[in-house]
This record gives sequence, structure tokens and C-alpha cells, in this order.
Amino acid sequence: MVDNEIPIHYICTHDQAIELINMHNRFWVSNCGCREGNEKNCQRSRIDVCLMFAESDSGSGSGKKAVDRAFVDGIMKEAETKQLVSRPFRNEARTDTDGICFCCDDCCGYFAEGSEYKCDKGKFIEKTDIDYCSQCGLCEEVCYFKAREMKNKEIEVNRDNCYGCGLCVSVCPEDCIKMVERK
Repeated sequence: MVDNEIPIHYICTHDQAIELINMHNRFWVSNCGCREGNEKNCQRSRIDVCLMFAESDSGSGSGKKAVDRAFVDGIMKEAETKQLVSRPFRNEARTDTDGICFCCDDCCGYFAEGSEYKCDKGKFIEKTDIDYCSQCGLCEEVCYFKAREMKNKEIEVNRDNCYGCGLCVSVCPEDCIKMVERK
């Protein structure tokens, strides 16, 4: 029996996504169903970013095809460059990870629809050393979960909203944000 309390999707950092990828040697990709169905014609990133580890998975969009590791590495490069959230998905039984969606806030159903799409928080959470923060606001721009907000020219962090994607770490010029294990 499937535990319906466990969402199909969860959040992870790009490093964790690479660890998941390294556990497999065969890959398939399809177009992102959210991007295909978006009236805004999302131009945030390439469309073929629905990565699957199981041949039996149909994908979220059209154009499913087998790809090699170099192709997968290209998707990871796109995710890093375009600040896409790594959102792995579990199999129907919720026992294994079957692939990874790479999502943006422009068209992803999770970000656009909110509560309708449940998603587990990741293993990690941000930890910011405010004493070293330059208050540049770059981390706020990439935080799709609204855990970081500029107020009165200072960053405020709401850790309850942090899902552990690590995008804030990747853009911080002061290196004052770390990902730590969630308790």
C-alpha cells in the first residue's frame, strides 16, 4: 500500500542531484510538462529537463528519449546556470527515486499552484552568518520558497520556509550561507 502522506517530489541540492545521478548508468529525458503546458512560453531554460532513471517512467511531457551521461551533465550545467531547483521524484510505492525534475518559478506547477502540489523539504537547511552578509539581495532573487526577503535593506531569513535547495549558497558573493543538516 502507498502511503499517501509521502509526496512524490522532494527537494535536494545540486550536489545531492549529482549523487543521485551517479547511482545510475542509464538515463531518459522528456520535455518538462509544466513548460509545455504553460501559456507564458517559459524561456527560463531548456525544455528537456525531466530526467528519468527508469525506462518505464513516461515522463511529464513529450519527447521521451534515451540520453547519455554527457547529456545529463548538460542538464546539470543548465540547472546551475539558470538556478533551477532540483526536485527528485519517487516511484509510486515511494521507495526509490525514479528521476529528477529541474524546476523554475516561472512555470513549474509546484511554484505556480502551491498547495495543490505537495513536496517534501530536503535533507538540508540554510544557515546564514549575517555578520558577513553584504545585504546584496542576490539570495532573495533565487529563493523560490520565500525563505529570504529584503526588508529595510537587510536580509531576513525565515528558516521555516527553507526547503533546502541550496540556490542561495550558489549566488552568495560573501560565502556566508551554508547548507546544514535539517534537524
